[in-house]
Amino acid sequence: MKIKEITSYLETIAPLAYQESYDNSGLIVGHPNDEVSKALISLDCTEEIVDEAIAKGCDIIISHHPIVFKGLKKFNSKNYVERTVIKAIKNNIALYAIHTNLDNVLGGVSSKIADKLELVNHAILSPKSELLKKLVVYVPRANVEDVRQALFDAGAGSIGSYDQCSYNTSGYGTFRPLEGANPAIGEMGTQERVEETKIEVIFPSQLERQIVVSMLAAHPYEEVAYHAITIDNKLQYVGSGAIGNLEVPIEASAFMAYLKEKLNLNVIRHTKFSDKKINRVAVCGGSGGFLLNEAKRSGADIFITADYKYHEFFDAEDDIIIADIGHYESEQFTQELLLEIIRKKFVNFAVLLTEIDTNPIKYYI
Repeated sequence: MKIKEITSYLETIAPLAYQESYDNSGLIVGHPNDEVSKALISLDCTEEIVDEAIAKGCDIIISHHPIVFKGLKKFNSKNYVERTVIKAIKNNIALYAIHTNLDNVLGGVSSKIADKLELVNHAILSPKSELLKKLVVYVPRANVEDVRQALFDAGAGSIGSYDQCSYNTSGYGTFRPLEGANPAIGEMGTQERVEETKIEVIFPSQLERQIVVSMLAAHPYEEVAYHAITIDNKLQYVGSGAIGNLEVPIEASAFMAYLKEKLNLNVIRHTKFSDKKINRVAVCGGSGGFLLNEAKRSGADIFITADYKYHEFFDAEDDIIIADIGHYESEQFTQELLLEIIRKKFVNFAVLLTEIDTNPIKYYI
């Protein structure tokens, strides 16, 4: 199949618009119309991973971390990033990364950790705002159904578990066609008064272009009165981290043993325990220290993440337990998640998990 068939599907689950500003998710090497027959999934993309793809006949590597974060000005093999990209290009292997956009969706990286820990009723820990817009358009009464349906078909009007949501207000509009106009209703030089409906719909901001194009195509007017504005509502299924509850609260020491077993951990760095049992659990794959206050506000008893520095552990302030399980360890199940996502959609496409442990950190036990 073509690369764009796979990547377009992945981006319906984790749209590129949801990645952080510093990120470089998406197709890094290759052309969307290139044909591919076998994919290799990994957490990181390194020279060793490219060698594995070559050995296994894979022509696309789908990794969580992008091999390129910053612009490359030269390709002279002076570091592992340049060598990896050069090797992929020479061997006609496409590179695709699905990083913070997969971090930032319900059902993504942090949700996978929550599933492994069997947390119930888990949700996004810190939902994002300014990702929703509202479109307002004025439509003659006879064309309301067509325009509204065009908006729904383009992706507008979905709120949580509901779709085809809109608010409609009746009124009338006035206009006078001037020289050069080609009015669908009315006569040149004469003011017209038309019974109209104001339609209001909410939509994810990345869909704005296709929604406006569909609306304009269905609208009868030559000049359409509409406006789109960003709204403050948080998108509850997009954001950082996850929060959920254990079925049965347990002592902190018992939970640590449970955490170590469920996530296959070598070591856990943590703050001191309290007498309180662990019931509510906050998690964030990767470097999640920025979410500590959100974890506290959510009522979490423990916050599981990675990449904590020494002085940052003091920020727990006995309000919560911080558990640093390691960056790779917190994201290791992302590979399994991607395999599940791709196989569910493309049952006849060959997808392999890497057999290479790309964790650069080793433990002497």
